[in-house]
Amino acid sequence: MRYTRLTEPLVRDNGSLRPASWDEALDRAAAGFRASIERHGPDTFGMFSCSKATNEVNFIAQKFTRQVIGTNNIDSCNRT
Repeated sequence: MRYTRLTEPLVRDNGSLRPASWDEALDRAAAGFRASIERHGPDTFGMFSCSKATNEVNFIAQKFTRQVIGTNNIDSCNRT
């Protein structure tokens, strides 16, 4: 089976995916996070980071989760 790599973001409109700009796709993702947090609270969100990522990337992930989202629900696979 051959797969084709995505080269642009896709958004769903009326059940169908269509190409979108990065700005539109990121705005929709942020709106989805915001709506979920407003509806269910910040603990509805969780972040899982990778031990193979750099320290800087893991630092940004935990800062985003704690400061922007407002939850301590972050974990990584560093124990393995």
